[in-house]
Amino acid sequence: MTWIELPALIAVGCTAGAINAVAGGGTLLTFPMLLLCGTPPVLANATSTVGLVIGTAGSIVGFRGHMRAIRPLVLRFVPVCLVGAAFGSWLLTQTNDDQFSRLVPFLVLFATVLFFLQGFLRRASREHHADDPSKAVWFSLALQLPVAIYGAFFGAGIGILMLASFGFMGMTNIHEMNTLKNVLGSFINVIAAVWFIVAGMVHWPQALALTAGALFGYYLGAHYSQRISPKRVRHLITAIGLTISAVMFWRQFG
Repeated sequence: MTWIELPALIAVGCTAGAINAVAGGGTLLTFPMLLLCGTPPVLANATSTVGLVIGTAGSIVGFRGHMRAIRPLVLRFVPVCLVGAAFGSWLLTQTNDDQFSRLVPFLVLFATVLFFLQGFLRRASREHHADDPSKAVWFSLALQLPVAIYGAFFGAGIGILMLASFGFMGMTNIHEMNTLKNVLGSFINVIAAVWFIVAGMVHWPQALALTAGALFGYYLGAHYSQRISPKRVRHLITAIGLTISAVMFWRQFG
């Protein structure tokens, strides 16, 4: 790693950490940066995951005031996340670079549109399950399994997918939703990171540089996003998702 790559990776890690704390999608910054540094795609993906996983603690600390409200949901969602993350991590080791890279723009765009429409979908879900609200929770739990698989497989936009899922079961407080997203995301990333480390898929100097920046970025993103009105946070999340989608379509097909 050169002297130019070190500060660049720290800066990108900081920015990615802040974006992940608010909405998710930071991988779309760290992954291309690692490619620019000459890291092979699969190795870059694994290194990005490991580099950002420790920084998740910063976002959880930043949202600590909402932990009590989401604790019952954490206990429900964690087992699903662990199973999905284990399968997604294994799947990455069985997939070549071109295959998983081509899927990313479509998945992120789908997640963004889903999040944008979540108000309408939440109302429809609430009306459909008016006689039994628990059905909406079970639907969100079922949706979390493919989200966790994707999160371990690549991860870009996983936050948007999770936020949309939480909207289906009636959550409306964007800060509580972000807290739950960051807690579950940390479980998914830890499983993936351990898998990639054991498989020897991590470039450690680059991962540590990303971690140094991500720790600071996660905390800043979690702390300052709570000073913005929920409506503006939703707009920011949608804008981030659309931007990520456009960039990835351009990179893949431009």
